[in-house]
Amino acid sequence: FLQRLSALFESSRDQGSIWLTHKRLIHDGQDVAMAPSSSADDEREYPCLIRVTNGGEAKFSSRVRHAITPSGASNHILHLGELQRTQKFHDAYGTLLKASMTTLRKRDKKREKQRAEEAVQRKKKRMEAVVIDGPKRGAGRRKRQRQLKAAGKQEESQRKAKQREEAANAKATSTSAS
Repeated sequence: FLQRLSALFESSRDQGSIWLTHKRLIHDGQDVAMAPSSSADDEREYPCLIRVTNGGEAKFSSRVRHAITPSGASNHILHLGELQRTQKFHDAYGTLLKASMTTLRKRDKKREKQRAEEAVQRKKKRMEAVVIDGPKRGAGRRKRQRQLKAAGKQEESQRKAKQREEAANAKATSTSAS
C-alpha cells in the first residue's frame, strides 16, 4: 500500500490531485445497528479504511488497525507483534504524507478577497438603478441611447439573478422535503 501510494505521489508531483479518505470500518460481516445512546459510551476501537484515488485510473485502499489500545479493555489488546507492525505502518504513513505534501500550493487569499470584493461591487452596481436623462434628439442623444441599453442589460441581469435564486430555493426545499 505504501509503495503504491509513494508511486502515486511521485507521478503527480508536478501536476494532478490525490484524494485520501479515512473511514471508520465497522462492518463485521453482519448488519450493524447504530443506536445513538450506545455510541456515546462505545470505547471500542475500529479498524480504519484508507482509500486513495487520483480521480482517474488509480484507486486502491488498505485496512489498518489502530496502534493504541483502549485502557482497561483487555479483550481488545493486540498481540505485541501486530501492535509493532501497526505502529510501523502509522510511522511510515505519516512520514510519507509529510514528505509528499511539500508540493501543496498555498491559497492565494489576497486574490480570493479581491474577487469577492469585485463580485460585491458588480452586485451593487446591478441593483443600482440606471438614470435615463437627456434629450431624445439632438445633443446628448447617444448618451441617452447608452443609458437605455444599460438599463435593458441591468433588467435582464436582475431577471436572471432572480431565476437563479428561485431555482436554488426550489432545489433546497426539494432536498429538505425528501
